Amino acid sequence: MATHSISYKKTGYFSKLICDYLDENPSLSSFYNRFPKLENFRAQFEEKRSQLSLAQRRKLAKRIMFQYGDNNLSQSTLSNIDLLYEPDTFTVTTGHQLNLFTGPLYFLYKIFSTINLTEALNKEYPKHYFVPIYWMATEDHDFEEINYFNLFGSKIQWNRDAAGAVGELSTEGLNTVKEILKKKLGPGKNADKLVSYFAQAYQENTNLADATRHLANLMFWEYGLVIVDGNDAELKKEFIPYAEKELTENLGFKMVSETTEKLTALGYPEQVHPREINLFYLTENLRERIIEKEGRFYVNETDIFFSKEEILKELHEKPERFSPNALLRPLYQEVILPNLCYIGGGGELAYWFQLKDYFKKVEVPFPVLLLRNSALLVTKTLSEKLKKLNTGIEELFLPQHELITRHTYNISKIDIDFSKQKEFLKEQFKDLYTLAEKTDASFLGAVGAQEKKQLNGLDNLEKRLLKAQKRKFSEELDRLKNIQNQLFPKQSLQERQLNFSEFYLEHEEELLELLKENLDPLDFNFMVLEL
Repeated sequence: MATHSISYKKTGYFSKLICDYLDENPSLSSFYNRFPKLENFRAQFEEKRSQLSLAQRRKLAKRIMFQYGDNNLSQSTLSNIDLLYEPDTFTVTTGHQLNLFTGPLYFLYKIFSTINLTEALNKEYPKHYFVPIYWMATEDHDFEEINYFNLFGSKIQWNRDAAGAVGELSTEGLNTVKEILKKKLGPGKNADKLVSYFAQAYQENTNLADATRHLANLMFWEYGLVIVDGNDAELKKEFIPYAEKELTENLGFKMVSETTEKLTALGYPEQVHPREINLFYLTENLRERIIEKEGRFYVNETDIFFSKEEILKELHEKPERFSPNALLRPLYQEVILPNLCYIGGGGELAYWFQLKDYFKKVEVPFPVLLLRNSALLVTKTLSEKLKKLNTGIEELFLPQHELITRHTYNISKIDIDFSKQKEFLKEQFKDLYTLAEKTDASFLGAVGAQEKKQLNGLDNLEKRLLKAQKRKFSEELDRLKNIQNQLFPKQSLQERQLNFSEFYLEHEEELLELLKENLDPLDFNFMVLEL
């Protein structure tokens, strides 16, 4: 199986912030703790070791087991949960929304990046233990972001009314989605297995959190993945002191705003805007922002409000009703987990960079930040077609109009590039400029205008010739466009559009084995994997 890599910068799909981070640009050093290199993790776990007490570790392990409920667990997952009791056990964490049937491909890349990093750490530091964690974003409330997945160019969507935390949504109605999936996949052993995965997850569990846990547990059974739901009253008790500071001091807003100003001053955009209070109020079918006005705390879009004393009493008695937003959730995660590293996409890491000073202020160790693996899966059929077109995979990362223009220049037997003619013309005009300087300014202007006219004429001729050559080679160019459209659907990264089932249908478990074997989280390059 052929594999090769491309630098993230060369793909054109990753922000300057992320590319600068991967290049260890010194201007960013104050926005993170330690760069993700194996040798840097020793200092990280030495810093983290004393944060969690044995009682907190016991609570964490017990709550995770409770959350699994009646799910069968592999021996490796059970062992990893037991290891959480040990003071020399640490975690590596990734988070993801509860996308229907895993959503886009990069869900798998996140999980395998996390699993593979823990394995590398276990090998490097054999006297310690490292556990892969998938943190389910059960408290998110944007149903429209997670209620579908794409299959064979069509959107398979779960249509229903939804409000509140998505993890608590009933799975009622997903049988209809299963039937659509079954029809789309067609007959076959692998198709039946995919439908079985869907049915087990979404028809044997009553809410979306349990369904997602079931599916992830099934898919990553042998790898020891531990799944955590932060929407847990007992775990949120650990977060009460931090939530109290958020309500009474607006500490998150102050610290994150200061850090964000430093980032934007360097030319990087603000990823997430901090609120005065970065907490939601969470009850059944409700997750709305908490807003403070003149000493009262209002729940946005409702009639619910509290005095300062009342909301603090509510926090201490019912901590499960206080849900951190995107900026506060990282702190909650790091408070309850013995975590060393967070693995996320470019957008996620961008808002983590806004948090470093906040973590320092509340005296919680800031984790190592690692960009998840990204990959392009190329079938052998498409790879052979590209070879016949004498086109490298790197070229397909270009915008389509640039790709087509470049390919036309490459295959044309006529020299479309008029650069030589333009340089020759400029040389001819140098003599005219010399002559013009001996006359008057008006003649000098006339020479300049004539030169511009002649150069524009050559530009137009070049464009017309290019257009003519594109028409001549339209059949080959259409084949190239078709290949790019398959590998970069909607002119975006494949991993953000396609669902794993398209590849699982043909390759079954080999797909997961391929990703496990080839995604190296410490290789900071975009991977191309030929199936």
